[in-house]
Amino acid sequence: MAPIGTSVFISRIQNLPIVDSSGDSLGILGDVVVYVRSASRPPRVKGIIMELFARRRVYVPMERVYSMDATQLVVSGTVNARRFHRREGESLIIEDFVGRHVIRRGATVPSLIYDVSMVATRTGEWEINQVALRPKPKGLGFTSRGEITVVKWHEIPELSPTSGDSSREQMYELLDMKPADVARELHDMEEGRRLEVAQALDDHRLAEAIEELPEDEQVALISILDPERAADVLEEMDPDDAADLIADLPADTAEVLLTRMRPEDAQDVRDLLAYGENTAGGMMTPEPIILAPDATAADAVALARDEDIPPALAGMVFVCRPPLESPTGKFLGGVHLQRLLREPPSSMVSGLIDPELEPLRVDAPLAEVSRYFATYDMVVAPVVDAQSRLLGAVTVDDVLDHMLPEDWRGIQLDQNSEQ
Repeated sequence: MAPIGTSVFISRIQNLPIVDSSGDSLGILGDVVVYVRSASRPPRVKGIIMELFARRRVYVPMERVYSMDATQLVVSGTVNARRFHRREGESLIIEDFVGRHVIRRGATVPSLIYDVSMVATRTGEWEINQVALRPKPKGLGFTSRGEITVVKWHEIPELSPTSGDSSREQMYELLDMKPADVARELHDMEEGRRLEVAQALDDHRLAEAIEELPEDEQVALISILDPERAADVLEEMDPDDAADLIADLPADTAEVLLTRMRPEDAQDVRDLLAYGENTAGGMMTPEPIILAPDATAADAVALARDEDIPPALAGMVFVCRPPLESPTGKFLGGVHLQRLLREPPSSMVSGLIDPELEPLRVDAPLAEVSRYFATYDMVVAPVVDAQSRLLGAVTVDDVLDHMLPEDWRGIQLDQNSEQ
């Protein structure tokens, strides 16, 4: 990413190639999605619009933009290839602002927006910070390049409204909250308002918020969404959480959503649904960090550093023979992250395996799984089948989630609301 405080003018990165972490080309940058908040808060950058080579425009959250420079953008994780549709309150910088006539605050004559810049904040988010203006041309074309003026975002009324719909301003506040806080607000809302907020949130943020809700409210919220949107949100959830939610839906509704999900995501969920809810198989995620025996400690640390991987899941990498996607070839063992950090980067992971680590059986009941975590002081544990193939991993938060009372999330949300 660009250093904190460095401005990136959006027109200069428009049409840059976008690649994945392997360097494979995905498309080009077509636009940047923002939402305008108020005169006191700069517009927040929500994501980018990636134009695929098939002329389809898709949305990529800013959280997935791993790096950006003068030649390309690199995105991490899986990109949803469904066509982009604007959500409530969203604006596009190139389409809606660049080339637009505006009157800056304190001025009497209009100017033309030539470019808009964004800046990375200390929290890792991006915000709009500057606007490049040119005097409105008297005839066709722009005036000379020397007449460009760069002003702060709040000097442009369209980017910094002084007043407006209080409901919309409240919505923007919600969009800035952490998932647990959004869940608390959703918990206290009546159904119509809850749907309004859900429609404004992007898929990733809504998925995170739903995971923090009590089970009955998860079911109620996913059920009032359009099936295509509900499927998009389920794809963004952790597979084990999505499986738990789908298991609570009516069978016909569950099947409709599964058929609308990406085939690979739907298959992960179907596989998890085949196991008992309170077994290691029912609690695990099928996407732990898996490496071949000849991978190095540097390779393992690079994978564990991925911000999309929950901290508990990044606490250990698992070494298996090919294939390296679950179900893998023979499970050889696990390597603790701390061990990886202590060893030379060139060390092979096969030589760093914890010899005392025993995997969990896929049918191990909750009581056995909880004893395992307590006995070995683990945060993540491998799960294998009868053929010693790695199927996934259980994390300590998965275990706690199944040990606590069914309504613990609702109780916690109620208590937080009273404070």
